Amino acid sequence: MNQRPIIDAGPSLNFLSINKERLLISVLGPLSVPETVQDEVMRKSREDPRFRPAATVWRKLTPRWIHVLSDDETPELAAAVHRITQQSMRDRLRHPKDLGEIMVVAHAAVAAETGETVTVLIDDGAGAVIATSEIRRLQRLRAQGRAVGSIKLVNTLTILHRAAGTGHIPDRSMMRDIYLRLRGLDDGLPPIDSTSLLSAPQWG
Repeated sequence: MNQRPIIDAGPSLNFLSINKERLLISVLGPLSVPETVQDEVMRKSREDPRFRPAATVWRKLTPRWIHVLSDDETPELAAAVHRITQQSMRDRLRHPKDLGEIMVVAHAAVAAETGETVTVLIDDGAGAVIATSEIRRLQRLRAQGRAVGSIKLVNTLTILHRAAGTGHIPDRSMMRDIYLRLRGLDDGLPPIDSTSLLSAPQWG
């Protein structure tokens, strides 16, 4: 079984702010986000003019293309948050630092434990570490014979690689343009020449 990919605030803000939501959806399909991530997207779009377009696009995409996952406490979600953070869910929700990534992974873990295969889109390094830890935990459970699903971690580079050579990124020039615009919003992305985006096999 597969459920909608769950995406973090960083990639959401970046792709939507440069109006490349169709590229993102063409690769991942319809998306989902925790309420915490939606709140972060809306807050940053108000506070930072660079992200202002994201809020407009967001409203057009919900609920058909972006489904918002409730962050209301359930036993399963609370257990996932506690396992990831060593804090109660109630306490952790009071602290915004890294909260979006934590809730993305927690929601994915809950779904995976029911047998789902869940893709998570996270660029943040700390968030990727959290996701990788849960991926390995699920692998151990499967090795023990438990009927659990899995989590797949992707990032912005993954999305761009998959879109290379399609109508959304038909050539290297378009790839460079899109990447520079994304990197203008997120200096955590490496310089394009240090990636393999311009040498992707799709270019021939």
